[in-house]
Amino acid sequence: MKSRDVLLIIAVLFLLAAPLYAMTGREIMEKSEDLPEADTAASKMLMKIHKGGRVLEKEFILQMKQFENDEDKALISFIRPTKIKLLTHSHKGREDDQWLRLSSGRVKRVASSSKSKPFVNSHFYYEDLTSVDIDDYQYELIGEGDAVGHSCYRVQAVKTKGERVYDRLVFYPRKSDYFIQRIDFHKDGEFHKYLENRHVREIDGILTPHQVVMVRADGRGKTELLLEGVKYNIEIDSVRFKKEALR
Repeated sequence: MKSRDVLLIIAVLFLLAAPLYAMTGREIMEKSEDLPEADTAASKMLMKIHKGGRVLEKEFILQMKQFENDEDKALISFIRPTKIKLLTHSHKGREDDQWLRLSSGRVKRVASSSKSKPFVNSHFYYEDLTSVDIDDYQYELIGEGDAVGHSCYRVQAVKTKGERVYDRLVFYPRKSDYFIQRIDFHKDGEFHKYLENRHVREIDGILTPHQVVMVRADGRGKTELLLEGVKYNIEIDSVRFKKEALR
């Protein structure tokens, strides 16, 4: 047998075996989850809500901190035009807890039935402001596609644990580094809305979107989050993330 024939056979065998080593949807999402992240973060955000030809602006401070047992806590504190606050405690293996401090100063718990309601009249739901526990979903690699100018995988995710607001999600992790560039949200049997992470740049080793946009699938409105400043791995007192501190 000639050497070139041997090489041809090896090449054919390699091509036949290649699909056996292709990554699954779960493996792709695990690589995305393994991207570097901060222990703490504090950022200033401008929210621009586009509805009916009008643009409503709000501004808030977002503080986040990782705790033991894979629990994260996040506090959104509006500085204009209202003084609303939202505190989220993310848990491993069970539903997240959320509390809302109204402008009046009254604090109320966000019920599970309210997770599909808009947050401060934006296109983000309370559910969108909770964490995604990778173990709560079943994943399937359904193809490839471009998102925000990047070549991406398309990974479908269906929630199998806890209450479900969306029928399914479709994540677009970039092929280059597995950063989530876009998420499609399907609800009530229809393509409902999508989120895009834009102008992604590295800050202190952490991939950071400077613009996050949630867009209605029918094109009739969107909400932009514009990053005005961020600091990672700074000292943040854990007391700020206690429910009692909302008052």
